[in-house]
Amino acid sequence: MRRGWRITACGLLCCILVWFLADAGRTRAAAGEALALCARSVIPALFPFLVVSTLLVSLGFGRSSRLAGLMTPLFRQPGSAGTALVLGLVGGYPIGARTAADLYRQGQLTEDEARRLLPFCNNSNPVFLISVLGAGVFGSVRAGVWLWLIHVLSALLVGLVFRGGGRAPARRAPPSSTPPRPASFAAAFVEAVRSAAGGMVSICGFVVFFYVLAKPLSALGSPWGALGVGALELFSLTPLLTPDRLGFVLAAACSGWGGLSVLAQTAAALEGTGLPLSPCLRGKALQGLLSAALAAVLAGYAAG
Repeated sequence: MRRGWRITACGLLCCILVWFLADAGRTRAAAGEALALCARSVIPALFPFLVVSTLLVSLGFGRSSRLAGLMTPLFRQPGSAGTALVLGLVGGYPIGARTAADLYRQGQLTEDEARRLLPFCNNSNPVFLISVLGAGVFGSVRAGVWLWLIHVLSALLVGLVFRGGGRAPARRAPPSSTPPRPASFAAAFVEAVRSAAGGMVSICGFVVFFYVLAKPLSALGSPWGALGVGALELFSLTPLLTPDRLGFVLAAACSGWGGLSVLAQTAAALEGTGLPLSPCLRGKALQGLLSAALAAVLAGYAAG
């Protein structure tokens, strides 16, 4: 079975390579558009949040138990997991997954907790939902706020689905008997900037690749073009959305799903942890479906 999958994947990649070679001019133009998009939107939106989130975890902010009153009864998670959830909701993809991976590396989350946290802590940037989609596509900040509320609610519902049953498991002590002391601010800041810069290179690489793959699908128009593009990459989605009920539902569904580009960014964030990507895949698929259902119910009021 695995060999058959490899043969299929290699055949698909060969077809993509032939397409790139046969249509090199348009491929180059699409890659240039994606690089300009990264410089204009992706890096300014994500880089500061990557630096701050990494710095907070390095300085021990994730050890705070302030959010335990919310995370433990609702999601069977320690208070430190709230750091990944909050930063993911504020900073956007893939900061939630990156923060969860950092907390796991530091021993602040068990493997089971990290697996159950990843499906719902990685979320879209509110600026994208409110400003780009709401104001830009639907001409209404209110529509964008509703898209954000739907996104948050669907993420929390996914967290409830993945909380597991029974009583919360006992906490497993970190490998070291003495909790690691926070690094000095100067050292933590330098490492946070260096780590965030490396992370941005990876993120922009995935954005460029999937932007190029999604470009031909935009010719299909809405709604099929929007569905195809949204399945791959979010930044190419906005020109294909119509400011109506269907467009609102598609915007909510695609934002909840995130696209294969986001899953690839998440895989890069999890590299070296041993944590699987499959919980993220299931969580984002479920969030996309829940977001679509909520948007269908609220579209008449929110996008009206």
